[in-house]
Formats: sequence, structure tokens, C-alpha cells
Amino acid sequence: MSKYPATVGDIEFDEKLDDPAFEKCSREKRMSIQYYQGARQFDYKGEKLAIIEKLEKEKISSGNKMSGYITVRFLVNCEGKTGLFRVQQMNAELKETVPDKILGEKLLRFTKSLDGWLPKEIRGLKTGYYQYLTYKIEDGKVSEVLP
Repeated sequence: MSKYPATVGDIEFDEKLDDPAFEKCSREKRMSIQYYQGARQFDYKGEKLAIIEKLEKEKISSGNKMSGYITVRFLVNCEGKTGLFRVQQMNAELKETVPDKILGEKLLRFTKSLDGWLPKEIRGLKTGYYQYLTYKIEDGKVSEVLP
């Protein structure tokens, strides 16, 4: 057991889900920071607008007219590479559910394809961080990207 406990919300490596080639930054092997820590809260080339534009080009939708939220949470390492992806789905009443597994898989693939993540820098050191994107779904289509 480590001298330091895991931070709440840490994502543990799962050999069934995760790429073994993805490496955490050596500094965060004990501890990780969250997306809102550091000078900027959203570290993506072109900011969130670039993600929204790419999503609009992809035209991701579902035949299922569900409404709710699909959140993809992941780790950005100190090289700007991503890994340890986890998906959570909620209905419009914010109850955890899996209303549309196929749409969830499409949004996971889309999120994994985003390659503009920037490492955070704290006190002159690059560090990795946990990030998430929540897709608000209305009538089977993404209507908003949060945060």
C-alpha cells in the first residue's frame, strides 16, 4: 500500500478497458490534479469551440430519441496524450442509466479522437490532469458540451 492514499476520483488502470501503452506523468503516479486546477480551466487547442466544431462535422446522433447526459472522463498526461477513459450515462432526471449504449460508444470514440489536449503547467512543471466532457443529449442529438 502506498504511503499516500489515492485522490478521490482517481481512475485505476483496468486491463480490459485501458491501453497499456498510456503512461501517466511520473509526478502523478502518486497524485493527480483536476481540470480546474492551474491557470486555465480548459486546456485544449482552440478551446471548447474547436471541440464543438469537430463534433458538428461528425454529425453524431442516435435513432433512439433519448434525452439525458453522457459523460466521458479521462486523464491527460504531461505530453497531452489521453487515456483511462470512463463513460457514465444519466437520463434527463440525472439518474444513472444506460439509455443508449451505441450513442455512448460513438461519443467515447469521438472523445478519444480529440488530439488537441495540452498539459497543465504548475510552477514551471508540466503535469497531467483529469478532464471530462459531458454531452447533453436532446432527442438523440448532442445539444451542448460541458464544462
